[in-house]
Amino acid sequence: MKMKYILGLLLLLGVVACKKIQNGFLSDTIRYKDNNIYAKRGLPLFQSDRINADGSTPPFTYKLLNLRKEDGSPAPAEFSKEYEITVFKTGANFDPETDVTLELLNKKREVVKKKPMEFNELSGQLTFNKASGFLPLGRYVYDVEMTNGTGTKLFPKLATINVVDPTIDDLFEITDNVANGFNDVTGVATPMKNPIITCTKISSVGARAILKMVDKNGNVFNPKAKEIIARGDRPIFENYAKFNPVIQTDTAMICDFEVAPFPLTKYVTPTTDWGFLMYYRIPSTFIKSIDGFPSSPGFSVNPRWSWRLKLEGTYIIQVKFTDVIKK
Repeated sequence: MKMKYILGLLLLLGVVACKKIQNGFLSDTIRYKDNNIYAKRGLPLFQSDRINADGSTPPFTYKLLNLRKEDGSPAPAEFSKEYEITVFKTGANFDPETDVTLELLNKKREVVKKKPMEFNELSGQLTFNKASGFLPLGRYVYDVEMTNGTGTKLFPKLATINVVDPTIDDLFEITDNVANGFNDVTGVATPMKNPIITCTKISSVGARAILKMVDKNGNVFNPKAKEIIARGDRPIFENYAKFNPVIQTDTAMICDFEVAPFPLTKYVTPTTDWGFLMYYRIPSTFIKSIDGFPSSPGFSVNPRWSWRLKLEGTYIIQVKFTDVIKK
């Protein structure tokens, strides 16, 4: 009896030993934290979450397959094209306090060719760069193939890429905005309505801020004709233009700021930290009326604001005085 038991045990162990031992585990339910990935066009860098391997045995790799529109038609060619974008060189240490000329800035930048989207085969992360500004708006799906020592599995429609435009909050922020009417005789300041400041992105190309001031009817004040002037020694647009001079035209002040954010650094003097404030004056000579103000004596319009552009591109920043009529 004891011999039969031993023979049976040896037979069982032999059967087990002949079976192929599984080399780990490959899950059927890998996933992203959120299978809707939002790619905001033109941002310098955006990365999705990594794929949750759901306990699968490492090491493993992923492949992105069959990127397509949500309706199943082929993805636009822009996803696979390479575009020239300006980036800081690897290891370059840009210091906005000392790299204050275009020559110094360009020593630390270079133009490279990149596709708008890259897929990390070790983490499953999607990375979008500045070239994503060329991607068409829309919803795109893709499959992922995962491989480890156990084998390979295909996961259809693992996620949806939503290519969207950045919101205004992604591009522009206002931190201060007031205006006062100054009496030409006494110099006394009387509060006006706060101007309406708007930012409109007109292109992803370049790094240009076009600053305009208009009255309640949309009539433009002319910087070139001195309809807009500085206020003493207080900071203006030019104080934040590090790399290129401000150009004054009949309708606007234009700054090619080169690198975002703009303004890049605060304006600080030995006695005052001005932050990002800008001060201007529109002399009473060019003002027909201010709502609620007497017609005599004259009053100049004196705005003060603080704003920043967060992303390179070409923008129109308009300051509208809703209680002012231009002469």
